[in-house]
Amino acid sequence: MTKKHSIKTYDTESYRDKYIRSGQKVDSMLKSDFGKFFMVKVEEMILLMKLPVPPARTTNHTIIYLTEGEAVMNIGSETYKIFKDECLIVPAGQVFSFRNIDINKGYLCSFHDDFVVGKFGKSDLLKDFEFLRIWGNPEIRLNEPTSGFVNNLFKRILEEYATNGIQNQDIIQSYMLALLCEINHVYKPISNIPYSAASILTNRFKELISSNIRTKHRVTDYALLLNVSPNHLNKSVKAITGKSSSKWIDETIVLESKVLLHQSNLTINEIAIEVGHYDQSYFSRL
Repeated sequence: MTKKHSIKTYDTESYRDKYIRSGQKVDSMLKSDFGKFFMVKVEEMILLMKLPVPPARTTNHTIIYLTEGEAVMNIGSETYKIFKDECLIVPAGQVFSFRNIDINKGYLCSFHDDFVVGKFGKSDLLKDFEFLRIWGNPEIRLNEPTSGFVNNLFKRILEEYATNGIQNQDIIQSYMLALLCEINHVYKPISNIPYSAASILTNRFKELISSNIRTKHRVTDYALLLNVSPNHLNKSVKAITGKSSSKWIDETIVLESKVLLHQSNLTINEIAIEVGHYDQSYFSRL
């Protein structure tokens, strides 16, 4: 039996070692315990990255908020571009990559669930923020008042972090919860009807393919897990996302293969087997 090569999910420390240049500049920006939380100016961090950053995933959530310019990032199987007064969210465990030094200004924040919840909330508090789920909408446009509030919160948190690191966790946690609530106030789901039965089913489907893609490739597999008919699953997913269930499955297989291609020395044929495709010609076409 072929040994499965698990895709590496980087914690913040190992991601820094792999993709961020070492030196005094980064040491001054990322304080001790930066694996739990850090905040920097996005225009300063991008200059320290070892570009291009290939498809990877981390254990932390990342929020980028721009005050000027634009930023481009691949998240999941889509490419997103944001501008002034907009946020881009990369949930923990989601695959992302980026290539270029964008001309912009703003803030970049990385945090682990445990740090933000702290003593102020229940353990599943962050589940209330859909944009922190893999199936959420990662692109958030802020209206003018909310952008002003968010800008002030980022500025205040960065000031605290740059001065004291995470020594005063209560302060940072309080402001971070306020920040997430402000973003959530203007968040718009991918579907215009976020709480319909179809959208709930679609979100559950997306979560399942994310965790089962290397062993389950058929729509019927997921319909069985969700206790619905394949036809009903297809209709629901197509209505909410504009793409068929099989298209979502294929795109996730390709995404998983891209990460393996960058993280391992496997051949294309070996990668095909790793993601559960033993038909080499079909995998090549895919």
